Amino acid sequence: MGLKFKPLADRVVVEPVAAETKTASGIYIPDSAKEKPQQGKVVAVGNGTKDHDMTVKEGDQVLYGKFSGTELKLEGKDYLIMKEAEILGVL
Repeated sequence: MGLKFKPLADRVVVEPVAAETKTASGIYIPDSAKEKPQQGKVVAVGNGTKDHDMTVKEGDQVLYGKFSGTELKLEGKDYLIMKEAEILGVL
């Protein structure tokens, strides 16, 4: 994936999918009304802990809670870093 960042322990770095800019009927959604995406692609995975083996891997498409993770900007792109427990499931 090329990201020069390695999360520690049971943390995962997720690249959120872009928010929808237009409704199904063709109406454009302004930035102030866009919903925060809840789906993304895993780009980096920590090694886990002695009590927890990681179950997600790089490249997985995942769903996570609306308020999960911490936003960060790396190499000019926006990402979320979160504990694996905050991920709801793999698509």
